[in-house]
Amino acid sequence: MDATPRPARLAVGVISAGRVGSVLGAALARAGHVVSAASAVSRESLRRVDELLPDVPVLPPPEVAAGADLVLLAVPDDALAGLVRGLVATGSLRAGQIVVHTSGAQGVAVLAPAAEVGALCVALHPVMTFTGRAEDVQRVTACSVGVTAADGDDVAWNVGEALVVEMSAEPVRVPEAARPLYHAALAHGANHLITLVADCADVLRRSGIADAERALGPLLSAALDNVLRHGDRALTGPVARGDAGTVAKHLAVLAERAPATLAPYRVLARRTAERAQAAGLLRPELAAEVRTTLEDDA
Repeated sequence: MDATPRPARLAVGVISAGRVGSVLGAALARAGHVVSAASAVSRESLRRVDELLPDVPVLPPPEVAAGADLVLLAVPDDALAGLVRGLVATGSLRAGQIVVHTSGAQGVAVLAPAAEVGALCVALHPVMTFTGRAEDVQRVTACSVGVTAADGDDVAWNVGEALVVEMSAEPVRVPEAARPLYHAALAHGANHLITLVADCADVLRRSGIADAERALGPLLSAALDNVLRHGDRALTGPVARGDAGTVAKHLAVLAERAPATLAPYRVLARRTAERAQAAGLLRPELAAEVRTTLEDDA
């Protein structure tokens, strides 16, 4: 039996109804809490409230916070500190409230003004990419959530983990000091993967393949599955084989037909050679030949 302590039914105020805030608000509502109000300004944010938080009143952030037991701050990283200070200055945050932010890059230090007035402060960052649509609420149940609370504050750690469990997600403890590196790793993987795949699709279309995404889908899905299961042992292709001649052909055709992709190809191919050699897949002499081929003046 799950012995994780569960918060009582809470009034949740969502600031603001962006892609993350609207989805987590809906996930908390599904878990039995009540979204009491949300802030939204843009047309897209208002649409998300209508779709994911129906019948929830749209109010200014201070009013959203003042009427909530749990204040969910889902704003851009750079806006978070100023928002917290502003809510404290207007008296919208108080002792006994739970104040949660969803920034991946920051821990709970940014919530210090709220902690000073007696709020219980937690950072909850879903390890997932959201579109802000209804299907994202189900995605929450398949993801991990990075939980950060102040060192030694067992109550805050337990409340954060309990909220994650209530949303049917998996809590992962991330210490305050580790938060920037944790977020850099996730951004490097998820954000740069999108750039890489979009570049691949563009180059395929230049080669005459009209439905590039359909052609790439099975290959990239298999590659992702393989690396998650097997790590560097999943490496394949000319770099991992030490086929410097094929790499040279790639460089030549990219320089001619897709020059914007040339520099990223060089950087990733060098890193692939390093990982393949370290994993014992690529002999040192072949790795050296690949690296020489990849030099910028090659």
